[in-house]
Amino acid sequence: MKRYQDYAAFLLRIALGAGFMSAVSSRLGFWGSYSSGWESFLAYAEKVNSFAPKNCIPTIAIIATIAESLLALLLLIGYRTRLASIVAAILTLLFALAMTYSFGVKDSLDYSVFVFSMGAFLLATMENYKWSLDEISMKNKNN
Repeated sequence: MKRYQDYAAFLLRIALGAGFMSAVSSRLGFWGSYSSGWESFLAYAEKVNSFAPKNCIPTIAIIATIAESLLALLLLIGYRTRLASIVAAILTLLFALAMTYSFGVKDSLDYSVFVFSMGAFLLATMENYKWSLDEISMKNKNN
């Protein structure tokens, strides 16, 4: 059973990291014609954060993009995985709650934002993180 948990934690970590990386890549235009682009992201961020003053939206968008980029990197390489998972869970939970407030619960459920958040919380509960920089640093500490 433990071996399956190791595989599941690894795949969950990679899926969460890839999800963040894909979102950032889209808003920065790295997906080519499939990209949403920065202006579209700003317009969407304004809709999602309908409760926030309009002049705060660019700041929210920049902070979200930096946070998601950092979380993607940390999760993909498996460094400070527990902390990155907790931050990812909180960030996506806030996003889900903002979506729910602005659009209703259907969009949050359709886009699986709550699932993404709870997956990140689940990853934070793992005892260790196989195939990660965390595992390498732990082995080096023990030697």
